[in-house]
Amino acid sequence: MPIQLLPASAAAFAPRAAPNIVLNTKVEPWLTQTLKRINRIKRPLNSVPQHLRCLTETLGGASAIWTLASVLLPKAPDADLRKDSNPLVEALFNYQLIHLEAYVVHVDMVSQHEVAFKLTPETIESLVDYHKDIYSVDASANTWSWPEKDAQVKKMQEEFVQAANRFVFRAPVRALEGLEEDGAGELLEGRSEDVKSAVLNLFLPLLPPPPRIVDVFHPAPILPNTSISGGWWTPAQSIAPLHPGPVDSWRVLPSTPSPTATSCSDNQSNMFWQDMSSAAFQLPSPTPSFSQPYSSAPAQYYGSPECLAPMPMAPQSMLPFNCGTDFGMGGYNDFSWSQSNFAPMYAATA
Repeated sequence: MPIQLLPASAAAFAPRAAPNIVLNTKVEPWLTQTLKRINRIKRPLNSVPQHLRCLTETLGGASAIWTLASVLLPKAPDADLRKDSNPLVEALFNYQLIHLEAYVVHVDMVSQHEVAFKLTPETIESLVDYHKDIYSVDASANTWSWPEKDAQVKKMQEEFVQAANRFVFRAPVRALEGLEEDGAGELLEGRSEDVKSAVLNLFLPLLPPPPRIVDVFHPAPILPNTSISGGWWTPAQSIAPLHPGPVDSWRVLPSTPSPTATSCSDNQSNMFWQDMSSAAFQLPSPTPSFSQPYSSAPAQYYGSPECLAPMPMAPQSMLPFNCGTDFGMGGYNDFSWSQSNFAPMYAATA
């Protein structure tokens, strides 16, 4: 979008000056007809400089005031308005008509093809008085009170004064077709509603400050007053350990039918059979072969006792029959567990 440039006379609080007019190399026919219609004295309009001179003198005159729109506003705050059953009486006594008058400050028929209007000092003064005496009073009465309310109202009034002095309305350049004698005119084609809407948007509402966020602190829960003779805390319930404790290997029964002995004597054999009785000793049934049972437990709990020294293989006739403890791992394959071999020795001890 190209930059829209305005002359210095369009700035806020700037005095009125001759309008800035830019024409094209070829003048539009409708502009020539408009200037011929409003001029009482016939002036030649055969070139661009003649059109520029005529338009500048017409729009820069003291009486060249345009009526952009008219707004109906209250005469007093809501609390002071007259109450009547007849709405026509209320309208006559309670409302006033303010004409939004302006003058031309800029005409561009080359790039933007627009005409710019600035409000007259009298119109600005009327709007500022209404905002200060009526609008601000109603806005303050319709909002709740807070410590900085008066300062906020004053700030709102100052901002409105600045906005009203800066207000410039731009219209298409064809708006000059509403030009009348002495440079005055009116906006055509419904553009007055656009001006009215733009001016009323300058009246900003009085906004109270947002509510402050208050942190809510919840009180800490009070513990029940329980008195325990043993102390403050109840002894925790005993929990079984996750892993079993260590067990001595001699307290666990081996996986083999009986311990293996590598040597024996007659005295030891006699003492062994004297301490045991037939009721306390029970010989397990022989198995055809030895197989190590599978167990997932550590070897220190279920491992078979190790032999101190290996026993050499010997014929059955050379083995001593008085050694009752010699039934190791090799005994299952070397000799039979029959009643004939064991009964004499057992009977002798009895």
